[in-house]
Amino acid sequence: MTGATYARRLGLFSGTLLVVGGIIGSGIFLNPAVVAQRVGTPALTMVAWALGALVAILGAFIFAELGARAPAAGGGYAYLRDAFGPLPAFLYGWALLLAIASGATAAVAVTFANYAAPLVGLAPGTERALAVGAITLFSLVNVVGVAPGAWVQNVLTLLKLAAITGLVLVGVGAFGALDATPAAAIAAGSAAAPAASALTVPDGALALAVAIGTALVPVLFAFGGWQQTNFVAEEMVDPRRDLPRALILGVSIVAVAYLLVNLAYLQALGIDGLAASTAPAAETMALHLGAAGRTAIAIGIACSTAGFLMVVILVTPRVYQAMARDGVFFAGLATLHPRTRTPVNAILLQGAWAVALVLSGTYGELLDWVTFADWIFFGATAATLVVYRRRAPAGEHYRAPLHPWSTGLFMLAALYVVLGAIVSNPVNALRGSLVLLAGVPAYLWWRGRGGTPDTRPAAAP
Repeated sequence: MTGATYARRLGLFSGTLLVVGGIIGSGIFLNPAVVAQRVGTPALTMVAWALGALVAILGAFIFAELGARAPAAGGGYAYLRDAFGPLPAFLYGWALLLAIASGATAAVAVTFANYAAPLVGLAPGTERALAVGAITLFSLVNVVGVAPGAWVQNVLTLLKLAAITGLVLVGVGAFGALDATPAAAIAAGSAAAPAASALTVPDGALALAVAIGTALVPVLFAFGGWQQTNFVAEEMVDPRRDLPRALILGVSIVAVAYLLVNLAYLQALGIDGLAASTAPAAETMALHLGAAGRTAIAIGIACSTAGFLMVVILVTPRVYQAMARDGVFFAGLATLHPRTRTPVNAILLQGAWAVALVLSGTYGELLDWVTFADWIFFGATAATLVVYRRRAPAGEHYRAPLHPWSTGLFMLAALYVVLGAIVSNPVNALRGSLVLLAGVPAYLWWRGRGGTPDTRPAAAP
């Protein structure tokens, strides 16, 4: 690497909004319908989301201590390398580039374009070009520097929080044009309200456990993403102090927001209406505000998906740069631009691959196993805290409360999601496993070229 190092430009405010922006995408606007279908009652719907919030907060505790112990670029990559060696860390970065981050970038860019194109008057069929344009634009913004990238991200995250606030206020009836109860609106055949559907309520302890378990899959998918802020730890002004605070504050904000949004959906649509909905956010807004409500929430979802897209493009290339710095990836990715102090080549590589996925239309196939791969590494990264604690039991840095019980519970949740993904779709799990296994010869090839991975701890634990 050249003499350039990362610039410490991110404070607590930007760090917190990175956490919020990295979690909230389009899931909370769509996934609650799936959860309602699987549990069948308002109370169990809220229980499922509350359990998801608990798991996310436990994850925030774990990653907060990891970030305080080793505030290094690459986040989970650095922790896996320090605790378990370079191969597991490489496979994490390999999965991020091939599918987890790049596939999510492509998919969210298309979702953004689907909402944004009609809002700006673009003709049908232009969505793919708009998605490519969004990836290109956000990549160039992040090439310019972490400060401009964070500024754009902060604005988009504040806009998505404003959209969620409006959705909650409308859903609970704080204002709106209609004053009909959900049941009355559905019975009247309101164009804004979805048709009711017959729901199966879990009967017995086993059925209840299965229903809650299956509902947690889309819930935890919607809560994922808090770990991304750890990727930019070297660019925080005071990571040992501010990174733990940003993680816990950011996840807490999202947890409250998600619970309030689901209350709003249930208040506006009822459990039958929510379960039958294909777009609960739009239908909640339309029920009270008509076409103007649908337009307003479309703008909100466009801002939300754009903000999520910005986070992934901003933070994930730091992993590839760390891999190259360790000698196990393309050497050109290790360099930072001497003026902007950003991993320009890594940003461009991820952007180019995401654009290729958009143009090929194959990103959907990759996303089928993203949850499977993501939660493997969530659990593995949580396990690194056990190693760090064994090496250095004490310290003045932030310490995750209730460890090892809280860490063990999070790891069990990760294992459950992985097993659930295998049982529900073994073919996709097999594909994901094959992609991960393909990373082994790739790693050995880079090692064989003379790379010498730096396996020293990123920072004193």
